[in-house]
Amino acid sequence: MKRVGFLLKVKQDKIVEYKKHHEAVWPEMLDALRRNGWHNYSLFMGEDGLLFGYFETPESFQAALAGMAKEEINARWQEFMAPYFESVGGRHADEMMIELAEVFHLD
Repeated sequence: MKRVGFLLKVKQDKIVEYKKHHEAVWPEMLDALRRNGWHNYSLFMGEDGLLFGYFETPESFQAALAGMAKEEINARWQEFMAPYFESVGGRHADEMMIELAEVFHLD
């Protein structure tokens, strides 16, 4: 299982709303994540909106993203969530995730 960490940035004025939406993620979106190998998935956020995501996946970050790109529900979720992120060139969050290299792990 590959452990994946990534960064994104939520707009400061959208943090409260962003958190609210993640209290009730669409069940179809949760199913799609599971189908595409997103396991033990967590999001952490600083007061400034810096978002750290972590999940475990059988193959790779790229394979997990590619699987989600084929899901219609993911396209709808990305469109719905787009206004919450600091975006570059109008890209959606799943196109802007910055993968972090793992430098230490303790079981």
